[in-house]
Amino acid sequence: MQINWNYIKMFGLCLVLLGLYAFSGYRSGLKKIENINIEFVGEENLYLTQGAVNKLLIQNYGNLQNVSKEKLDLNNMEKAIEANEMVKRAQVYLAVDGELTSRIVQRRPIARIAGGVNFYLDDEGKRMPLSKNHSARVPIITGKVSGDSLEDVYKILKYINDDEFLRKNVIGIHIEDVAKYQLKFRMEQFVVSLGGVDNLEEKFNNFKAFYTKANKDKTLDNFTTVSLEFNNQVVCTKI
Repeated sequence: MQINWNYIKMFGLCLVLLGLYAFSGYRSGLKKIENINIEFVGEENLYLTQGAVNKLLIQNYGNLQNVSKEKLDLNNMEKAIEANEMVKRAQVYLAVDGELTSRIVQRRPIARIAGGVNFYLDDEGKRMPLSKNHSARVPIITGKVSGDSLEDVYKILKYINDDEFLRKNVIGIHIEDVAKYQLKFRMEQFVVSLGGVDNLEEKFNNFKAFYTKANKDKTLDNFTTVSLEFNNQVVCTKI
C-alpha cells in the first residue's frame, strides 16, 4: 500500500493552522483595555463632551479599565452611545495596543426653534435638544411651530444652506402660518415674505436679482417688506 504523503502534509498543515488560530483567539480574548479614547469626527463644536461619553459608558458597563476583550460587547456599546440625543453615529473598537476607541459623529443643528419649547432642528429635519456645552450659530425659527410648518422650514433651510449668499445672510425664519413664511436678513431692515415652499429656486433667484440691483442703486434701506409670493415677481413695500 502506497502512502500519500501529500495528504498527510496537508492534514498536518491544517492542524498547525487550527492550533495557531485557536491560540490567537485565546490570546485575543485575554487582551485587556489599557486606555479609553473618545474621538469626535468632523464637527469642531462639541455638543457632547468626552467626559459625558465616559460617564455614559461607566453607567452602562462600569469601570472598563483592565476588562478583558471577551467580556466586551462592542455592538451594544455603540448602541448605548448612539442612544444619546446628541449622537448621530458611533463606532467602538479595541486596538491591538489595548486602547478602546469610540469614534463619534455628532448630530448637526441647522436651526434653533425659539418659543414655548426651545430645541434645534438637525440636518435630517429631526428635533435635537439644546446643549449645555455649546450654542450653535444658526437661524432662529419663531412663530406658529407645528409638524407641518417644521417640514416646510426644513425644506427652506436645506435650500438656504446650499446657497452661499443665503447661508451667510439669512438669520431667521418667522412662521406666520403653514405656507406663510418670512425671512429675516442679517444686515437689512426689511422682511422677505416667502409665502410657501413652492418654486423656491425661482423665488430666490428673483430675490437675488432684486437685491443685486437695489444694492447697486443703494436703495435697500427704502423697503420694509419684499414679497416673493407672487409668480415671477418681487413686490416691495417702501418705508
